[in-house]
Amino acid sequence: MDDMKEPGRHRRGPLLITAGVLLVAAVSTVGALGLGGGGSGDARDPDRNGRLVQVSRETLTDRTEIDGQLGHGPEVPFPVKAQGTITWLPASGTTARRGEQVLRVDDRPVVLLYGSLPMYRDLGLRQTADGAGARSGSGDGSGSGGGSGADSGTCAGDDAGDSGGSSGGPDAAGQPASDAPQRPVPLHGMDVKQFESNLSALGYSGFTVDDSYTALTAAAVERWQKDLGLPQTGTVDAGSVVYAPGAVRIAGTSARVGAEATGTPVTYTTTSLMVTVDAKATETRWAQRGTTVSVELPDGRSVPGTVASVGKDAAAPESGSGSGEGGAPAGEGGGNPAATVAVVIVFGDQASLGRLQSGPVTVRYAVKQRRNVLAVPVAALVALAEGGYGLEVSGEDSGEGDREGGTGDGASHGFVPVRTGLFAGGKVEVSGPLVREGMKVRVPE
Repeated sequence: MDDMKEPGRHRRGPLLITAGVLLVAAVSTVGALGLGGGGSGDARDPDRNGRLVQVSRETLTDRTEIDGQLGHGPEVPFPVKAQGTITWLPASGTTARRGEQVLRVDDRPVVLLYGSLPMYRDLGLRQTADGAGARSGSGDGSGSGGGSGADSGTCAGDDAGDSGGSSGGPDAAGQPASDAPQRPVPLHGMDVKQFESNLSALGYSGFTVDDSYTALTAAAVERWQKDLGLPQTGTVDAGSVVYAPGAVRIAGTSARVGAEATGTPVTYTTTSLMVTVDAKATETRWAQRGTTVSVELPDGRSVPGTVASVGKDAAAPESGSGSGEGGAPAGEGGGNPAATVAVVIVFGDQASLGRLQSGPVTVRYAVKQRRNVLAVPVAALVALAEGGYGLEVSGEDSGEGDREGGTGDGASHGFVPVRTGLFAGGKVEVSGPLVREGMKVRVPE
């Protein structure tokens, strides 16, 4: 008989275990839905396991961060053409402005002027024979020589044998004879206009700012040279001037006093602070010129910045190699995922940066934005057993929750199903027929 009872007992064991598991699962589900009433009365406690917050209407912005470097931008070498021995160099970090020296060679200043054209030739009056000057067609009228320049149909020196005393004509090689009378002829070009604009800005006058270097320009140059302590020749040597877009900050020197003035002994940057970001080439949609970003400075403050430029060439930082044709990164197949593009961010208010001159920064930019939406802390979302999310409402707002599966017995909490939208800044966009601005919801702890 005992043997016949044993099988019955073994069969009841699994049934009891299964029933227990189902009971626990049922209680867990009821608890998640807010349907249980438990003898402890926790469901009716307004401070039960959390705090109350209100559903607010606001603008949500999803931001992404990327590291950058605060500084003065890339270093640019001065194209120094002066030859000789360096006798003075500026200190790094100093500012050089128009008319100031950026170094001295053979104890003569190399002066900074503003412009985009390089100093590629000497500027001064050309000395030429009267006849050659007439053929050159200067027609300027500013030089001497009387009517010789007006005879536009005559080439002096032609048929030299018919005119007595024509020893001043050109020889068989087309060059003026050594004893030919010389006269100054204006030099023309946009580089002349650029130089004269600077000379005028420095306070020298008596000439017209145009593309002609005349005797009047030479006279003003002599006064400028006197003030610089230079020989008053009226001619500007190509090595005595360097050009930059504006005032510059001396970045560094690669030579020492006493060395030969070769290569690029001095480099410069802009005087304005900016941020350089090495953005992934595949993630630059945000980097559009004019885009506003937020820059967190090393001291913790955040200031607004604007994207000023985006590089057209991608580079692979690890290999240091440049980009391939058309901006494609160099490397196997031209598709290196580590390739980056330089993005430059500038500031409208330099004073907002304080005394900082360099350091790492964090750049934040908006990826998505939703305006005028209802939002709650992300932690207020509760996963519902039937799927989706809900909010636990409390107090006077519990009526809506009761209609959606709440206690239905006047309890002070219930659950309202919601649709979620944008997640940003620790908050989430919510919507639904029972969600309204100002509704109090619980944030579980």
